[in-house]
Amino acid sequence: MNFKAMKSLFSKSLSRRKWIVTIGTIVTSAAVFGILFYEGSKNTVALTLDGEQKEIRTHANTIQDILEELEISPRSEDYLYPSGNTKVSNNMNIVWEPAKQVGIAVGGQEKKIWTTAETVKELLSENEIQVGEHDKVQPGLSEKVTGKMKVKIDPAFSLKLVNGGKEQKVWSTSTTVADFLKQQGITLKDSDRVEPSLDKVVKANDVVNVVRVEKVTDVVEETKNFTVISKKDSDLSKGKEKVVQEGKNGKVEKKYEIVKENGKEVSRKLVSERVVEESQDKIVNVGTKVLVAQVSRGRSSSSSSSAEASAAPSGGREFYVSSTAYTASCNGCSGHTATGINLKSNPNVKVIAVDPSVIPLGSKVYVEGYGYAVAADTGGAIKGNKIDVFFASKSDAYRWGRKTIKVKILN
Repeated sequence: MNFKAMKSLFSKSLSRRKWIVTIGTIVTSAAVFGILFYEGSKNTVALTLDGEQKEIRTHANTIQDILEELEISPRSEDYLYPSGNTKVSNNMNIVWEPAKQVGIAVGGQEKKIWTTAETVKELLSENEIQVGEHDKVQPGLSEKVTGKMKVKIDPAFSLKLVNGGKEQKVWSTSTTVADFLKQQGITLKDSDRVEPSLDKVVKANDVVNVVRVEKVTDVVEETKNFTVISKKDSDLSKGKEKVVQEGKNGKVEKKYEIVKENGKEVSRKLVSERVVEESQDKIVNVGTKVLVAQVSRGRSSSSSSSAEASAAPSGGREFYVSSTAYTASCNGCSGHTATGINLKSNPNVKVIAVDPSVIPLGSKVYVEGYGYAVAADTGGAIKGNKIDVFFASKSDAYRWGRKTIKVKILN
């Protein structure tokens, strides 16, 4: 090949390279321009997805398309703003909050719901569940809602609390008596009693009674009465008494254990007893001697009466009485005096029936017109200043009749 031919071939090769480079440049420019145009035509969108914020550029037509691009399948209960069919625009803000499934138990009845509420309070408000002032809510109203959370509401009810006798109306939820008292800030002592028992569950309109029990010791000094001892004295007329030794009360210290309920004494138990001062017995001699006044032998009753009547003694207490007469064989008479004298066996005895409060039994007396006698009998009709004189015969008794006479007590 000559030089001219080679030169022509080289020129043709150079022209072909220029052409290829030019075409490549055009294609590259077109591609770059296309990419720039594609990217430039995207919309910028701010997303808040389950609390996380991000910004994306997209050609998606609707919000639902964006979520599908992000492989997010929202539930009907989810919070999505704007709605899924809203067309995407530049600088749009989209918020998606997935719903959480929680359980709500009200008074033992439970249901499951989907919610996007942030707090328990919002959750209850969203479901139109009203909570009373005294109702118990767990977790608390300000707690954040989390997935699979269980919200328990125990409705409160009224009941009566009697603490130490003081009554008040209170509110509680279904719980044991022990927990109820703890909620009320009531502290129990070991001796206190609670009705019903601590392990029982309180219900509406129940009465919880706290009985405050206390044990105290009481020491008292009591009087120990003296004892009266009677001794028979044959030297003392029957019916007479003589104090030989005066009685004196003693003192005893007694210790009691007292149980009080709500401040009132309910029981008292004697724990110990100690003699502080001994008592002294009263000793009384009681007369047993029977005085029998007899008429001297050989003298008649009437002559004896006249003689004794004329020899009135000096001294002694005297006063006037209304007198009647009786015999041992009168209607209702036993023949024995109140002091034990057998009138039938001693027909000549000088005895008068008296009121012992006026003339003591056993007293020796001088009766005007009758003589010396013994107050040894009583009678149902003999009251006050009245006496009944004894005669062995009815004729003497009739002769005496009823009259006012002077009586003198000699001892």
